Amino acid sequence: MNKIVFVLSVLFLTLCAKPSIADDSVLKTGFAPVNGINLYYEIHGQFRKAEHPLVLLHGGGSTIESNYANFIPLLARNRQVIAIEEEGHGHTKMTPRALTFENSADDVAALLDYLHISDADIFGFSNGGTVALQVAIRHPEKVHRLIVASGLSRRDGMVKGFFEGMKKATIAQMPAVLLDADRKINPDPKHQQELFTIDSQRMIHFVDIPDKKIRSIRAPSLIINGDQDVVLPEHAFRMAREISGARVAILPSNHGGYVGSVDSGPLDTGLVEITIRLITSFLDKRP
Repeated sequence: MNKIVFVLSVLFLTLCAKPSIADDSVLKTGFAPVNGINLYYEIHGQFRKAEHPLVLLHGGGSTIESNYANFIPLLARNRQVIAIEEEGHGHTKMTPRALTFENSADDVAALLDYLHISDADIFGFSNGGTVALQVAIRHPEKVHRLIVASGLSRRDGMVKGFFEGMKKATIAQMPAVLLDADRKINPDPKHQQELFTIDSQRMIHFVDIPDKKIRSIRAPSLIINGDQDVVLPEHAFRMAREISGARVAILPSNHGGYVGSVDSGPLDTGLVEITIRLITSFLDKRP
């Protein structure tokens, strides 16, 4: 398989202003009644006939704003972006249904049907990257191009001690900025505890995705990882070797810095701009 590896150094590109999710890229917000939940979504940017919409899937414990406030305005300059909040996160209420990567993937596919979109480009970060993998596995007809950013397919893809630490973790270890972001939407403190519980339990009980299923992915794929990520760069390369024709980009970043997630530390706008350019180049490439 022909693999092209991008090893990028940080280029400090000055932007006119810090992006904000409040920019006038928002076209529509709504709730889609799918699979027994009301799935919150936002549509940003204008649809262009020659392109596919780009669906953004956030990470664990996050909202659209906490992961993507610095990301969406840049993406939406040139394409339509559809961002969701999965069950129990942000505006999407919890239900008795289990929170699983498979259920969330089915919700994404159902949302595309609800919006009358036959197929889309899918971008998932962190837990959203694992959801994106499941969309491509379970609903291949819905995925035009796939971008998995710091996503996990195997337990051994995480830094040593991650799962042992997760078993002992409490809400006190959850980043305050993520709790604050959720609190803006859900002021009841019980919600933050429930959010921590469903996300931590999903990770504690994470089961490897069989290589056979990863190999079944046929959508053109880009695997992105940080060089100082909690997901090991070696895992990104391993995953790419299982997906025919997949490409890999290793960025000089921690977990989430390259998308500007609020819990990743001080915002590096130059690095976020590099990620945008990388994504745009991949999505715009002709077969």
